[in-house]
Amino acid sequence: MRATFLFLCAFVNAAEASAQITDAEFRQRRDSLTARLPQDAVIIAFGERDEIGFPAFYQSPNFRYLTGLSEPNAVLVITGRDASGHSVGTLFRQDRGPSDILFNGPLEDAALVTRRTNLAVRPLAQLVAVVDSLIGAGRQLYLVRDTRPYGGTNDTLTRGSVFAATLRRRSPAPTIRSADNEILALRARKSASEEQLVRRATAITSESVNNAIRNIHPGLHEYDVQAMIEAGFRSGGGDSHPGFATNVSAGMNSTTAHHRADNAPLEAGKLVLMDVGAAYQGYSADVTRTVPVGGKFTPEQRDIYQLVRDAQAAAERAATLGAPGSAMGDSASATIARGLTRLGLIESPDATFDAPWADDCARSVASCRQSRFFYFHGVGHGIGLDVHDATQYSGGRGGPAGAIKPGDAFTIEPGIYVDARRIALLSDTPKNRGFIAKMRSVIAKYDGIGVRIEDDYMATPRGVERITPAAREISEIESLMQRPRP
Repeated sequence: MRATFLFLCAFVNAAEASAQITDAEFRQRRDSLTARLPQDAVIIAFGERDEIGFPAFYQSPNFRYLTGLSEPNAVLVITGRDASGHSVGTLFRQDRGPSDILFNGPLEDAALVTRRTNLAVRPLAQLVAVVDSLIGAGRQLYLVRDTRPYGGTNDTLTRGSVFAATLRRRSPAPTIRSADNEILALRARKSASEEQLVRRATAITSESVNNAIRNIHPGLHEYDVQAMIEAGFRSGGGDSHPGFATNVSAGMNSTTAHHRADNAPLEAGKLVLMDVGAAYQGYSADVTRTVPVGGKFTPEQRDIYQLVRDAQAAAERAATLGAPGSAMGDSASATIARGLTRLGLIESPDATFDAPWADDCARSVASCRQSRFFYFHGVGHGIGLDVHDATQYSGGRGGPAGAIKPGDAFTIEPGIYVDARRIALLSDTPKNRGFIAKMRSVIAKYDGIGVRIEDDYMATPRGVERITPAAREISEIESLMQRPRP
């Protein structure tokens, strides 16, 4: 089914500003997870540890999804379902001694936690004995990972992995399975309450980005822009930390996809790229804007910027209910390849080169196309409790495989990065020598220009909506930058 692409106006209503997940919804999530697993499954979900308070405590997304609890050093054990089909769970908490209470305050009263969450509460010290008894009864153990998917799969230092490794050293070792796929399938479809939290995070981010654009000028540094943006997150009601590490990339740094905010100065005639996102009640936005430090794009910057914007628009047109998620990336990549050919940076949309990432080329011819030298990442990803969250079109359960469905929250973020220094990455082959000879003078023309434009989107029964109202057209950005600074 096709749906019209809808755009939101730039305001946040009172309902969004006060949105929160109810305890009833957290209980429903646990019920839904147990319903996906065998009747005798025992689910163990680990919350985040709290070492000494630095960096600021940030709850494990899976644990937060199932409980809504932000306190550290807790473990959830779901032992099954009652006669009415509801999950039965216990929260194991690490008690605080007098010294901890003096420095960090008391925990919420256990009786209040039970009344609010419908979870029994026991001391964390009893966890091992309880799990031992469940293993002895022949129950199947399913662990929920306590790391963030965006951080990779190496979670050997997390409490959950250490706990599992300890169990596997026993003889006989219990069988331990993962419930990650089941919980990510649930997280892929955002509820109405989650949708409001994502919208609020994107509204806070957009306002902060617009404010930064108004105040950018030569003489600032990357850290100045970072400070402006993150101050905007907090003053807008965002969480005490961003949704991910703030990325402000000035000048040549804009050609590096994940340069981290540092000390580089903002220079007239150069660009500054801001890849940022506020978190609101744990839900992250992800917005990228690229703007001219002096307030006006040069002709070369305008060429690249408009091509990226055209690619984003092509992906937006492909982002319709029922359409495959892959259509967004295909549309953006095709637009960029045609545009790079027009600018003379590549020989043709289908022209190939001997790429330095040979393994990717072996899996996909598209990875060997010359356009990948300038646009080397995907078109977007899901957002939610993780800045790279699950979506239904990227592997959720139910409905057409790979289709965009109501409840999907995601980004569209094409980019082009021109850095003449990367010619040195290419191996000396006949094909590459021809590619270099034809593009060398053109790449010099656009050298140092890195542009990415990223917006957030929500799929609803009405269609797919862009929910980030931050300025993004060339005329909007230049107009905003010409206004007198406060």
